[in-house]
Amino acid sequence: MFESRHHPLVSQRKFVMRMLFSGLVGIVLIAISLLIGMFGYHYYENLSLVDSFVNAAMILSGMGPLAQMHTQNGKIFAGFYAIYSGLALITIAAIIFAPIIHRLLHKFHIEQEQ
Repeated sequence: MFESRHHPLVSQRKFVMRMLFSGLVGIVLIAISLLIGMFGYHYYENLSLVDSFVNAAMILSGMGPLAQMHTQNGKIFAGFYAIYSGLALITIAAIIFAPIIHRLLHKFHIEQEQ
């Protein structure tokens, strides 16, 4: 997907397309993660869809849950979802910012060779 260090920087247009693609992948992963959380909170804790959404969004963003879990299965789900969300947050941020970081490192490498 990215050019190797022996190739010149790609055009601004191609870079913008990479950013759009990375952003789209990030948005899709966020949506899937939110749906997983919403389903779990709705199924295990009988929360409304709106309450399930806000709890999933808060956990996924790293803020913490709003509703107290009352069932054993809800607590287990919330724990695993929190662990997943922490890893997902880091992974999604890396996917979104990878083209920028690659371009900066590639540009610095080209400048060093000259």
